[in-house]
Amino acid sequence: MIREHFEYKTTIATIIAEEPGQIIAAKDGMIAARQEIEAVIAADPFFGATLEPYDIASESLTVRRMVAAGMKAGTGPMAAVAGSIAWAGIEAMQESGASFGIIDNGGDIALIGDREVRVGLYAGDAPISGTMAFAVPPRKGVTGICTSSATVGPSISFGVADAVTVFAADVALADAWATSLCNRTAGPEDELFSPLEGAEIDGAFVVIGTGTYSWGRVPPLVPARVHETAISAGYGGEIMARILRNTIPPDRTPPCP
Repeated sequence: MIREHFEYKTTIATIIAEEPGQIIAAKDGMIAARQEIEAVIAADPFFGATLEPYDIASESLTVRRMVAAGMKAGTGPMAAVAGSIAWAGIEAMQESGASFGIIDNGGDIALIGDREVRVGLYAGDAPISGTMAFAVPPRKGVTGICTSSATVGPSISFGVADAVTVFAADVALADAWATSLCNRTAGPEDELFSPLEGAEIDGAFVVIGTGTYSWGRVPPLVPARVHETAISAGYGGEIMARILRNTIPPDRTPPCP
């Protein structure tokens, strides 16, 4: 298993793969996606600045995914940027022949897994932070695991949550909904998940101080020790509010993405 730190401009990611060629493919996929986004922003700066849904025609699949995710979750397209770049990277890994791979782009994860993957929960100063991990089961296709936070990292948030993690096959949508839900955490708790019916996501897990809230199908939480040094801390449309690692025995400390 190969684990490599990757930086390209403001993209800071961790890539886990089985072969060197898959690492190269992931990097190429992320760089290409980012360049497509940069080209759109250069032509239309509002795309990169708006916090509201914004419809724009584009030949770029990554840009179209960001636009669609923002429209569905009620956010600007850049709320889905980190997840979308990670998604492009993991698809490039698939095209290179990978059946297992993980990209953690500043806390927004895209993975393909033919085995269980443990994703550590990091939620700043919340008591649960660093003590638990999601045991994500094997799944055909891509899994998106994206986190937003109002207390960790540099991203804009209008909520109060220490971590909002969303699970979905559509990585861009998971990223956008993590932002949207985190923004809603300043409102009534009984209305937090009300927009999610029919939202095309698997589940969501929210940490606010000592409280935790769950919706939909969330992977089981298991005890773990999560180290802050394992966080892929980068700037993306969202935050670095969590970590991950490939399969580990249950009696061992998860080092990680």
